Amino acid sequence: MCPNMCFAIAMCINREFNESLIADTVQKISRSHPFIRALLSHEEKDNRFFYDVKKTSQAQLLLYHDNVEGIDDPEVMAEYERLTARDFDLYKEGMLKISAWPSGVKTVVLMTIHHLLADGRGALELAREVADYYVLAKEPAYVREKLISSTAELPSDSNLPLFSRMLVNQVNRMWEKEKRQLSYRDYHRFADEFLKDDIVKHELSAVEKSELSEIVNRCREEKVTVNDYLLAKLFIETKTERIVMAADIRDYLKCYNSGAMGNYSTAFSIKLKNAGNDVYKAAGRVHEAVRRIYEKPSAFYLVLQCYAALNPGLLDGAMMASRGRFESKAAELTGRMFFQLDRSEGYSVTNLGKTESVTMEDACFIPPASPAMKKTLGVLTVNGRMRICTSER
Repeated sequence: MCPNMCFAIAMCINREFNESLIADTVQKISRSHPFIRALLSHEEKDNRFFYDVKKTSQAQLLLYHDNVEGIDDPEVMAEYERLTARDFDLYKEGMLKISAWPSGVKTVVLMTIHHLLADGRGALELAREVADYYVLAKEPAYVREKLISSTAELPSDSNLPLFSRMLVNQVNRMWEKEKRQLSYRDYHRFADEFLKDDIVKHELSAVEKSELSEIVNRCREEKVTVNDYLLAKLFIETKTERIVMAADIRDYLKCYNSGAMGNYSTAFSIKLKNAGNDVYKAAGRVHEAVRRIYEKPSAFYLVLQCYAALNPGLLDGAMMASRGRFESKAAELTGRMFFQLDRSEGYSVTNLGKTESVTMEDACFIPPASPAMKKTLGVLTVNGRMRICTSER
């Protein structure tokens, strides 16, 4: 349970605005993805939250008739900020909200997504399905959902290091002695209060095809990735020595069904001291740091292994306790020690990569503003144009 963990894909679709077709599109994707039809429910006996899948779509559709000038139009970001100014009450409303506007002979769509529905990569795939059905009448296939249910689905050599296991066992024992439990209603009230004062500014910029081509060519020469370049640039600009990077793990999981919703990502910290001023030299150092983490499963899967090992109720209370709004020493320690949720000082980058589309002219990824982060970059490249959206406190 953590506020401000919504995000969005905004896209310009190559077809004129059509209300009935938009509504039909939402119904089609809802039939293909059970979680779009789900609310959150709770089983008291085992203190277990679960997706309560209904027969009908729980997605909210918001249609507007004033013309907008593409995804850059201020109204699109204003809509996202309106929708995320309060905490979604998942007992009563779904995890997806779709806003749409006419844009000349095209349609602009904003898909605002709760992190329990999908991660960024899953959101992008869902956006592609929306665009493909809206333009080409290409129906998405039904996908059986299968979440990561246990650590057995992670590599055997990704177990927590000894010291981390000791810390996890310690806070779990503390939690059991405290006999505390955070209700969803108490969390929801806190989250709404938190969001009233948590001011997040969003800025959208673009790297055009010619400039991006130059960056890609130089990265090839330097044997680094564009993601290394983006991280290095952020290190230099902010003078920070630590950046959190999101990583997609679909290709590493046997339990993943292609096209499924849910969260199939992890995150880890890249550390770089004295980044200097040469972005490509810094990118080379970033590249090596990332490579070392990818080659060490215990580091690559550290966050997921922590999630799996911590008592679920303790994990739910970590954010509130770390901000002094829930009385639990165990949850407070977890929020501060494991996830730095007691302060908003971190930097992070989530790059959804690049995609080509005949149905989607342009798109951007508005990243979640985790309470632990001061500044987050959401990056998406569509048809050779890179969009960077910054969420900053």
